[in-house]
Parts: sequence; structure tokens; C-alpha cells
Amino acid sequence: MRKAKLLSNILILLLTMILLAGCGESKKITFVLDWTPNTNHTGVYVAKEKGYYAEEGLDVEIIQPSDMGADAMVASGTAQFGVSYQESVTFARAENVPLISIAAVIQHNTSGFGALKEKSIKSPADFEGKKYGGWGSPVEEATIKYLMEKAGADPSKVEILSVGTADFFQASSSGQIDFSWIFDGWDGVAARIRGIEIDYIDLGRTDPIFDYYTPVIVTSEDMIKNNAKMVEAFMRATIKGYKFAMENPDEAAEIFIKAVPEADPELIRESQKYLADKYQADAPYWGMQKEEVWQRYTDWLFENGFIAEKIDVEKAFTNKFVE
Repeated sequence: MRKAKLLSNILILLLTMILLAGCGESKKITFVLDWTPNTNHTGVYVAKEKGYYAEEGLDVEIIQPSDMGADAMVASGTAQFGVSYQESVTFARAENVPLISIAAVIQHNTSGFGALKEKSIKSPADFEGKKYGGWGSPVEEATIKYLMEKAGADPSKVEILSVGTADFFQASSSGQIDFSWIFDGWDGVAARIRGIEIDYIDLGRTDPIFDYYTPVIVTSEDMIKNNAKMVEAFMRATIKGYKFAMENPDEAAEIFIKAVPEADPELIRESQKYLADKYQADAPYWGMQKEEVWQRYTDWLFENGFIAEKIDVEKAFTNKFVE
């Protein structure tokens, strides 16, 4: 009897240990967006809603950036992962900030210069005599100057205004600006939904220099060095999220709308359809980044005085977690 009771107690103890192991606490992860939630981020929302992160033992909180910005939050460890851009990572690396890009969200640059049809802006040569509305970055001015000079136009004849986050359509129709830097998958889609005709100058197709990665998912050198398993787990789930968004844009859009109820449902649905074949595009797998793309834009930033010396691009990104 005593032997049977002892065996029974051992079995109960083992079962309890197994149950406790199965109920281990999920690891808390903070993922910081670059801006307000949009369809560039859908894969992350899908991975959270579908339980892909939970399957990896991760409890992911998606937040918008504080005043310090997403890059600083990730580099400091305030957030473990976040959304950034190739140029931002390049600037960070040039200042010895240990930020690393671990995935290209979209394979090719889907941004460019947009203008209402009535403005008659069809190429960079047409920027002469026009007003550009941007967010006040020197990179904008340098990009416009480069493209205008390449087209044989005079950059001094374009007026550059800082309009911050002003609505592209409102600022354009009011005459405040003539053209702006927009994302085709957002403002371009919005124009088509509203029946507004615009001209769009695709940056990546206008010059290969500007076909860089925007946006990207970033983490810190410290995370990769000390928490590689967590990075691997996070990216396994994230890859599944973006693959789902590629294969099921309609359902992915509904997941996003549920998570971000303040978003415009029609814009989200149409934008999601637009991005479905853009996330991976012609790459062999989602998230892949090419060294030549990083080097080409780094060289341009250096030549235009945005960085004091060229960074080692091989340390600025890695395909280790997506290939």
C-alpha cells in the first residue's frame, strides 16, 4: 500500500511539473511602430491575432513611438523590435548606434512624388516653378536636387516647404503645395478610392539609387548577441504573419481593421490588396535584403554629406533570421 501510494505521489508530482512547464510565462516583447498603424505593419498584427507569437512563447505588445522615436527606443532596449527605414539605420550606424535591420518589410521602394493631375508634374523636370511640401528633412531636398539635375532642370526654381503631417490632398487642392513625397500603397490607393487623378513619379524606377528598403524591421546588436533565440522566435512568427498577409489579403485586412478600429476600412482593404504582391515581390523569400542595395544608397548619402564616413553595410543588416 505504501509503495503504491509513493508511486501515486510521484506520478502526481510529475504530472504537476509537466503542467507547470506547459503553463510557463510568455516572454514580454515590445514592438514599436514607425508612425501610426498602417498596412506596412499588417504582418505583425496578423501574427499577434493568429497566435503565431503565442506559439513561440511570446507576448507581443504593439505600440506607437514616443518622442524619442522608434530607432532610439530599439537601440536603448526600451523596445526589443521596431519599424524603421534603411536611411535611418544608416544614420544610426554612422553615429555608432547599434541598430540592425533584420527584414525588409517591402522588397522595393513603393514611395515617390505625387501631384494632382491638374499640376502637370510628370517628371522631375516639371518641379521647376512648383512648391514641394515635405516633412523638413534635408534628404528630401537632396533627392529633389539630384533628380532635377539629372533631368536637366534647375533645383533653385523649386520652392521647398515644411508642412509636417499635413494631408496631401487638402494641402494640394488648397494650393499650399504642388507636389509631395507619398507612398503609392497609401495616398496612391486613397486617390484611386476617391476618384482623384494624380501623377506619380516612382522613386525606385526613376533611379536605382532610390530603390532602397523602406520600411524595415530592426533590433539591436545587444538583442542578437544576448537573446538570439528570442529574435529567432519573433521572426519565425513574423514571417508567418507576412506570408498570411500575402496569401490572404482580404482576411489580413479584416484582422488589421479589428486591431485598429479607427482606421479607414476601405483604405485598409484596398491598400492590403496593393501590398500583397509587393511585400516579397521578386525576392526568393520575404524579408530578404541585398548588400548592393545597402551599399548603393550608403554611397549616395556619403557623397551628399549626410554621413561623415561610409558605414560597413554588412553590419547594418542581416538575412540570418529570414532566410
